[in-house]
Amino acid sequence: MEKAKTLQTFRRLAGTGWLLLALAALAACARDTPEAALRAQLQRMQTAASERKTSDFMEGVADDFVGNEGMDRAALHNLMRAQVLGNSTIGVTIGPVEFEEKSGQATLRFTALLTGSQGRFIPDSAQTYSITTGWRLEDGEWRVYYAQWKPNS
Repeated sequence: MEKAKTLQTFRRLAGTGWLLLALAALAACARDTPEAALRAQLQRMQTAASERKTSDFMEGVADDFVGNEGMDRAALHNLMRAQVLGNSTIGVTIGPVEFEEKSGQATLRFTALLTGSQGRFIPDSAQTYSITTGWRLEDGEWRVYYAQWKPNS
């Protein structure tokens, strides 16, 4: 009798454990919040820039991108390529990110320290920028469609 009770209790606990495990797996598969997904996309783009992977960086840029002084997507891509060709190393350090979402679009504001090195005999360069970016969902991915940046003094 005691053995049967113990077995029944074990089965109940095992069933509860499986249910908890299934719920945890479902929670892990749940869609990211817009803020978490956007921060992850920004991180991927930061990594791509630091690793000098312009094509990977440009995957996060919308086809109709507009930047400073009317810069379009092609001009941004050329700017990225010029930085890769002109610097043996590229560093991108992003400061705190302010997030704001409205009607399926989002704005991120942050500072970024951009560094570059042209080789061992030429000194490094560094500049901090204040950046405001506009984002929207395209085919389930956040893409930047607008960016405005200015150097900090």
